Amino acid sequence: MKKQEAASGKYGGDFKYMSKPIVAIVGRPNVGKSTLFNALAGENISIVKDTPGVTRDRIYAEVNWTGYDFTLIDTGGIEPESNDVLLRQMREQAQIAIDTADVIIFMVDVKQGLVDADARVADMLRRSKKPVVLAVNKVDDFKKQQAEIYEFYQLGIGDPMPVSSANRQGIGDLLDEVTKYFEVSEAEEEDNEIPKVAIVGRPNVGKSSIINKLLGESRLIVSDIAGTTRDAIDTPVKMNGRDYIFIDTAGLRRKNKIKEDIERYSIIRTVTAVERADIVIVVIDAVEGIAEQDAKIAGIAHERGKGIIIAVNKWDAVNKDTDTTKEYTEKIRNILSYLPYAEILFISAETGQRLPKLFDAIDMVLTNQNRRIPTGVLNQILSEAVALNSPPTDKGRRLKLFYITQVAVGPPTFIIFVNDKKLMHFSYTRYIENKIRESFDFRGTAIHFIVRERSEKETAEL
Repeated sequence: MKKQEAASGKYGGDFKYMSKPIVAIVGRPNVGKSTLFNALAGENISIVKDTPGVTRDRIYAEVNWTGYDFTLIDTGGIEPESNDVLLRQMREQAQIAIDTADVIIFMVDVKQGLVDADARVADMLRRSKKPVVLAVNKVDDFKKQQAEIYEFYQLGIGDPMPVSSANRQGIGDLLDEVTKYFEVSEAEEEDNEIPKVAIVGRPNVGKSSIINKLLGESRLIVSDIAGTTRDAIDTPVKMNGRDYIFIDTAGLRRKNKIKEDIERYSIIRTVTAVERADIVIVVIDAVEGIAEQDAKIAGIAHERGKGIIIAVNKWDAVNKDTDTTKEYTEKIRNILSYLPYAEILFISAETGQRLPKLFDAIDMVLTNQNRRIPTGVLNQILSEAVALNSPPTDKGRRLKLFYITQVAVGPPTFIIFVNDKKLMHFSYTRYIENKIRESFDFRGTAIHFIVRERSEKETAEL
């Protein structure tokens, strides 16, 4: 969770970019996990139905509580000893959530009381060595149900916190307890000085093969069957005297021909890996071509402002002529139109073709992610941009852009002060972005803009 330097004070607050903590809600089926998830997410994302096992996949949402941003994962219910295929899959999904979470909310049901399965889930959580917050759900009256709540002390997993997901009672206290675990130790901060690179993509595009080739050894299980990599592994790599940590998005397993489950595994694994990474390498299968899921995966990295490299793997298996690379690049740019800044490399994990170029691209993107532009230069670019293309008007009122300054890196983030935020259309923001990119090398990294209103008098005082 590397904190990036930020500006504060007269620019309107602190802006810090860091890897968001992952919080997973786990528990037996039908204890109310999805109801809590929806209450925190602010919308009905998860299916809620009074039938065990109805939440079939984990779904994630971005949550903010008292200034803390975190990613919340909803899981299928855990049935520790079930032989049912669906429940078994849900148990495996929940285990992935447990493995990748920074904090776990363990939910139990006061109305069902303490059952043997709760104790077995508690055992799973103890083995994870992760911080666990015990939420006793469906508590409508704390005084009347006090004895039933205290029964859950027997789990030996901490103080039970009474909540009612449906009535949204006790949720604030629960989140206060969760966010206590978000502080990062100095040792963890030092470890995070090493650049983290997530290798993401659909199953069987060659993610593990890329890391194996870089290491020169087969440390990860690789086969021709999609989803054979068993565990998520952080792999340290040293190249040209510099240390890197590669995060392999593994843990995908094909189950009973339910292909959509593979996609669900892939998306959630991607979310958790991307959150921890500085740079994301999106691996595309050159033979199969770019697919809809590739766009979804790349979109996750884009939304989180990560450095992005598109690695087209298996390039050795493509029949080529003089225009093949150009045509393939244009196709990628067309489908991933929201990623015009992404660096594209054509590689082969099988032959090692251009793999060393990955490190050149990673170093370049890291440099660009942390690039700072002097305020005077930025405002000169802004003035020239406005002179070339007048700001839009609406009902006789014209947008005025007073001032721009950079407030953060990783990704580079700028505040633009204007007279009316409503007049700052997305297309004009993109125009300003393009002008900044024309002047400075921001290849491989997103650029974020924050639009703030200021009167002309206030701006003159800056």
